[in-house]
Amino acid sequence: MNGEWSLKELYSGYDDPRFNGDMAKLDGLCARFAALAERTEGEPKDVIRSFLLLSEEIDALNISLGSYAGLRQAADTTDAESVSVMGRLMAKNSSLAAPDAKLRKYIASLDGLDGLIASDPLLSEYSYLLKNIREDDRYMLDASAEEIISKYSISGSAAWGDMQQYLTSTVEVDCGGEKTNLSDIRNRAYDKDPEVRKSAYEAELKCYDKIKDAVAFSLNSIKLEVLNRCRLKGYASPLDEALHNARMEKRTLDALMTAIDEYLPVFHGYMRAKARLLGHEGGLPWYDMFAPLGGSDRSFTAAEAGDFLAGQFAGFDSELSAMVRRAFDEEWIDFYPRAGKAGGAFCSGVYTIKQSRILTNFDGSLSDVVTLAHELGHAFHNLNLYGNRIMNTDYSMPVAETASTFNETLIMKAVIKEEKDPIKRRALIESRLMDACQVICDIYSRYLFETAVFENRDEEFMFPDRLCSIMLDCQRKAYGDGLDENFMHPYMWLCKSHYYSGELSFYNFPYAFGGLLANGLYERYEKDGAAFVPLYKKFLKATAVMSVEDAGRVAGIELTDPDFWRMSLEGFRKETEEFIALCT
Repeated sequence: MNGEWSLKELYSGYDDPRFNGDMAKLDGLCARFAALAERTEGEPKDVIRSFLLLSEEIDALNISLGSYAGLRQAADTTDAESVSVMGRLMAKNSSLAAPDAKLRKYIASLDGLDGLIASDPLLSEYSYLLKNIREDDRYMLDASAEEIISKYSISGSAAWGDMQQYLTSTVEVDCGGEKTNLSDIRNRAYDKDPEVRKSAYEAELKCYDKIKDAVAFSLNSIKLEVLNRCRLKGYASPLDEALHNARMEKRTLDALMTAIDEYLPVFHGYMRAKARLLGHEGGLPWYDMFAPLGGSDRSFTAAEAGDFLAGQFAGFDSELSAMVRRAFDEEWIDFYPRAGKAGGAFCSGVYTIKQSRILTNFDGSLSDVVTLAHELGHAFHNLNLYGNRIMNTDYSMPVAETASTFNETLIMKAVIKEEKDPIKRRALIESRLMDACQVICDIYSRYLFETAVFENRDEEFMFPDRLCSIMLDCQRKAYGDGLDENFMHPYMWLCKSHYYSGELSFYNFPYAFGGLLANGLYERYEKDGAAFVPLYKKFLKATAVMSVEDAGRVAGIELTDPDFWRMSLEGFRKETEEFIALCT
């Protein structure tokens, strides 16, 4: 194992004749696609078939070419040739936007679409896609209006979002005489030294005074643009738009939020117990939210991590275990940090070779093994989708983190079960509860905040003090007495980029949805054992061709019922009770 991924399954280099041939082939397909959009007077079924088959070929080339260039760039961010290739691909694909919109408009206009779908095997396989094209057309304006909205957003919401990103990435933070940046100061929340955590928190809040007015203007401007665009397009609200794009019903969100609201006291109890452990009275101060409590000191080589994960997953599903073995043996993974390599971790599915590629920055800790498990969950989701046709592999945001979080849960539950030392066991349980608290309490506060901002924006321009007041109210609702009233975070609206998109509102509830869906699926596995595994894999395959509700029903769960979400949250109640007992 050399520690780096192999891309030779795609191309051997930019001088590979296959690469240059595929680039030229993409040009030809783009031209054919544009020509098809100009001659839709033929038989509707033939036009739709041509649209689908050409789209499949274009998608396949974009996946192979884009994956190769994108993965090379991630492995070496100084690779100028890969940056150039990505730019060339973007330019080629930009020519598809207009003909694609025209063809989709044509498909949506067909009165007999359902009958056409039923009459042809290819159209039947793409039934979900075609019906979504028709449904999406309800919210499409005419081509000139859509173009105007798109162009004005460049100097509108996109520019305001860029300003928030620029200001938060460049603001200077003074911490005890040391000059640093916001990213560094926020990372100190995880430091082992309580004085470092507290001073970093204080310095962070102080630095926001320099940029709060400009960022408040960004937020107000973006949200007003979104409100106006939603009205023009016919959405009832920005939340309605977000749910439509997520292929999710409002009653599912209501069921999720009902259960979360009921179980908030469980997480408040966890936070108070952690506060006592750290020497505080009452609630947990914000600066100690992420205070580490120790944990496993076990260290792994990459090979040992592979053996450990494959062994643990074998108890759940042999196919998952075998895929993990392949990932390690066939060089799907780029393991170690090095100069020029992208930070963090991700998984990229490559449909054309029916494999995934995983980037991580592995240092041997248990945390990094859990990160590998997470990314391998994405790879397993991909694997289950590879049986679908190529355009039936995209799934909506709420289910995007399900398989990855499910894998994390499998591993952490196994590690906790094996750990007999009470202090280490307590720390391992706490790490799960800390993550869950973010998925539940913090996401809930963000959802409440964005809801309030949209409700107020038509009648009110919200200056920084007003935005801070709203945020604190939402934190009080979400965190309750688990949080120290004297040490909250009024500027969470300013530092979270999720609020600053004109195209993607309510980029919060999908995190709670995905995290609790994964935990609920795990609870079902605990209850039903091996009989649940085939349903789980069918669910993963269905996520790209069904609404989230219908995909859930494939796994035998009803996502519109608060009882499913209560079952998921009940698992965290049990862990909280054990954590509190281990704190005494």
